[in-house]
Amino acid sequence: MKTQYFTATSLDGFIATENDSLDWLFPLGDLNDSSYPKFILDVGALAMGSATYEWMVRNAEKIAAETGSTWPYVQPAWIFSSRKLPIIEGANIRFVTGDVQHVHTEMRVAAGTKNIWIVGGGDLVGQFYDAGLLDELIIQVGSATLGKGKPLFPRRVLSPVLCLMSVHQMGSGMVELRYKVNKGDLSVDSLKIIKLK
Repeated sequence: MKTQYFTATSLDGFIATENDSLDWLFPLGDLNDSSYPKFILDVGALAMGSATYEWMVRNAEKIAAETGSTWPYVQPAWIFSSRKLPIIEGANIRFVTGDVQHVHTEMRVAAGTKNIWIVGGGDLVGQFYDAGLLDELIIQVGSATLGKGKPLFPRRVLSPVLCLMSVHQMGSGMVELRYKVNKGDLSVDSLKIIKLK
């Protein structure tokens, strides 16, 4: 079982615009040409922050047109939010707040032998990293720059923590990078955070 961050980013390191738009991403490639179809088969549970979830709520019709459902996941999902959010009909979701470590334990039980996918956003993934729970990053880098927006991974992570495992070109618009997180080399800042908990 791995806890994975699978996402797409602009060339300058943003996963969405300042107003949470992903419109820049869709012209760059087809998700079915990536490792996503195989990846999602090995996912047993997923987590996302409120901004990511709210994007799905706002784009429910577009998602339904592309996937056949307003909620395209069969896996149970944990939505991290301190606010009351609308429920997507038919979605197997639970809203949670607080420490990711406790929620991760629940997710592991639900996932069984399958992987846990941290869908986003970047700060939520950073919290899993701070707790020493993140195992792998699968990053699809698009041939576009945004200038500013929501950062991919708002943490300072220096070598040799991330080990590049593979590179896969996806047409002329994207490349997929797969990184392993070397747990023995967590940053000093992350270790301090873990000890404080």
